[in-house]
Amino acid sequence: MALMITDECINCDVCEPECPNQAIYLGQEIYEIDPNKCTECVGHFDEPQCVQVCPVACIPVNPQHVENRETLWQKFQRLQAGTPT
Repeated sequence: MALMITDECINCDVCEPECPNQAIYLGQEIYEIDPNKCTECVGHFDEPQCVQVCPVACIPVNPQHVENRETLWQKFQRLQAGTPT
């Protein structure tokens, strides 16, 4: 389940440096999350770090990218190996 950033984002810049997969980037108007890189911090932390630091709670699960924990773990392993997702 990749996460997503909603239009409630205030561009506070706190989420981007917290992402261990470098999945968060500044889009045209707000920050965005690349679903191919987002593992919800599986493999790094127990909780998604961007969700933990977001002051406006605008980072829900992306319903278009539903993945179970095993799939997220496999994505983490591919990212660590440098294999494209």
